[in-house]
Amino acid sequence: MAELPVRTRWWQSLGPGLVTGAADDDPSGIATYTQAGAQFGYGLLWTLTLAWPLMMALQLASARLGWVSGRGIATSLRRHYPQPLVLGLVGLLAIANVFNIGADLAAMVEVARLLTGVGAPLLWLLAIAGLSLLLEILVPFARYAPVLKLLTLSLLSYAAVLTVVQVPWSAVVHGAFASPMAGSTGLQPGWNANTALMVCAVLGTTISPYLFFWQASHEAEDIAHHRHPTQLTAEEARRAWAGIRLDTFFGMTFSVGVAASVMIAAAATLYGHGGHPVATAGEAALALRPVAGDAAFLLFALGILGAGLLAVPVLAGSAAYALAEALHWRASLELRAGSAPGFYSLLAGAVIIGALLQLLDTDPLRMLFWAAVINGLVSAPVMVALLLLVARRDVMGSLTLPRPTRWLGWTAVAVMTVVALTLIITTLPASLGGR
Repeated sequence: MAELPVRTRWWQSLGPGLVTGAADDDPSGIATYTQAGAQFGYGLLWTLTLAWPLMMALQLASARLGWVSGRGIATSLRRHYPQPLVLGLVGLLAIANVFNIGADLAAMVEVARLLTGVGAPLLWLLAIAGLSLLLEILVPFARYAPVLKLLTLSLLSYAAVLTVVQVPWSAVVHGAFASPMAGSTGLQPGWNANTALMVCAVLGTTISPYLFFWQASHEAEDIAHHRHPTQLTAEEARRAWAGIRLDTFFGMTFSVGVAASVMIAAAATLYGHGGHPVATAGEAALALRPVAGDAAFLLFALGILGAGLLAVPVLAGSAAYALAEALHWRASLELRAGSAPGFYSLLAGAVIIGALLQLLDTDPLRMLFWAAVINGLVSAPVMVALLLLVARRDVMGSLTLPRPTRWLGWTAVAVMTVVALTLIITTLPASLGGR
């Protein structure tokens, strides 16, 4: 095995953590953050301040498990927990990912038509879904990974939007750190059911279980090219983990920064003009045009396309990794399709089913709702299992996750349990009733 390289350039030191964090800001997430800013102004920025350390802790746990065990999360779950439980969890994850893929493809098709003014929706759907799928299957991952990494830069367009709109930064700081229970939070006065629902939507969008599976699997695959952590000296292991921690820190900070940029841009433009109702990412881009100009519209729309091209492969890949590992199939994007037919069939199936949902004229909002509910159901159990695994010496040896990070992870479990219960109690009866 080759020696673990000493990374001296910051861009070279970034990899799974950066891509994972950027993929969190998918088109459906952008729509959620835009809704929060349009309806509540700067009053819900504190949700991102809260989410940042919690998602950091969970992604570090995922990265550490993949790095030390050399296996993805689903493989570790299969080895230590009952198979029916594991299959149930990863099955729910895959279903949520498919709904999310469908909603993201719908947003990308909508924006592509807005930007070009031409083309039937079906043609755009086939082009976008086909491109995402073919790149992930046919291009060796060693070459495809840098493409995903470069796509993260497209999300900087949301920071650029802030340069063409007027932002009251004192209000931004107050919204990021003020008590959520103090006074009005926007169009809805005080703390009420609508506020609680939007808080749950933001946190549920930001802390998503598919991110855990994706990063753990790719940290595990990185180990195949280097010496295992247990073969390193204490100093080498410390330096290797420092690189992973930096990558994860940068990725999660980037993710929250992009989310905050979207929310701030919406608050600065749409909230000040009556709190425009925004249901999709395309509607968000259109709503910006009359109040913030063509430049803001173009930057926002291009960001949606870049975000989707990054998020769809990650959503499909994480579902395929989880299911294939749970079924004890070969699972790696490093392998050719012929060497791992089951894994690539699962990956292709996730994208194809997500695309078919569009042909069935499925409501993107309904897909996002069910993705949020299913993610809410699966998040807490996956987090619990993950945190128990990274504390076990028979799994991690002497490299168990540091206790402060574990406690942050358990805090995230408590928060996401409340999120899931609130989403289900508040919205499930109405959705089942068709209202």
